[in-house]
Amino acid sequence: MTIGFRNYTKEAGITEDYHKVREFLLQLGSTNYTYARWDWMITHDYLDKNALNRIGLWEDGENIVGVSIFDLQLGTAYCLTNPEYSELKRDMLLYSEENLAKGDKFGVVIPDLDVHFQGIAADLGFVATENKESDAIFYMDKTSTEFTLPEGYRITTMQETYDLYQYYRVLWKGFNHELNGEGEFEFTKENEMSGNLQMKRDNVDQDLKIAIVAPDGSFVSYCGMWYDKKSDFAVIEPVATDPDYRRKGLGQAAVLEGIRLVGELGAKKVLVGSSQQFYYSIGMRPFSTASEWRNINVKG
Repeated sequence: MTIGFRNYTKEAGITEDYHKVREFLLQLGSTNYTYARWDWMITHDYLDKNALNRIGLWEDGENIVGVSIFDLQLGTAYCLTNPEYSELKRDMLLYSEENLAKGDKFGVVIPDLDVHFQGIAADLGFVATENKESDAIFYMDKTSTEFTLPEGYRITTMQETYDLYQYYRVLWKGFNHELNGEGEFEFTKENEMSGNLQMKRDNVDQDLKIAIVAPDGSFVSYCGMWYDKKSDFAVIEPVATDPDYRRKGLGQAAVLEGIRLVGELGAKKVLVGSSQQFYYSIGMRPFSTASEWRNINVKG
């Protein structure tokens, strides 16, 4: 076989290369780096758009068979191939170390069951670290999605209630920016432009962006769901609850409603990149882990 290499386009946003990588990830079906993670990243506010063309693409003819990729920011890489092209991973790791590092910082995330890739990394001087990524799974046929909401609260979606101020506000509060001393949320023109790019684009279903609304009309919990009918699993990302409204079952309700909705669309399983007790307590189960490996011969 003759394998060609090229870099991802320099153009940010929804491009032809975006669609090609997404299709590759869908066909691969890997939980190490999912199609939904790619969808969430590509229009994210924190994405390093200037680094997109450092993503490496290996192609057999017109088909992508391998990708060296990062998540939002350089410094950590993921090397993914179709199973029959796994021998590419040595070259992919070397490429990633050279091109996806952030200064002296570089690690590669390898599934703990991928013994073949672990061996390649070890031969190149990499060792596993304590840094872990974990996935939990919800089986639609094994666990109930029933929940109750406190009186006065209701569920909406971004399709029903397209309110970018409330969307950004609940994420700001829910990810503890105020508690960490970053001040109150301020809605800007940049937020509006970025929010529209995130929500009004290919492969975003606003009916799967779920919010819990408090009696005063504020979004107080949020769950984003990602699902494509070409896959048998959906993905949860992100989940956030306003600290003033925690321990009321609102986050649980948002997530379970999202799971119910993707189940109606055909999803058999739902994944979340987390090992938090919150997810286990609502019926999700430990599924897979991956470790960050670093080169012991390189400072950083």
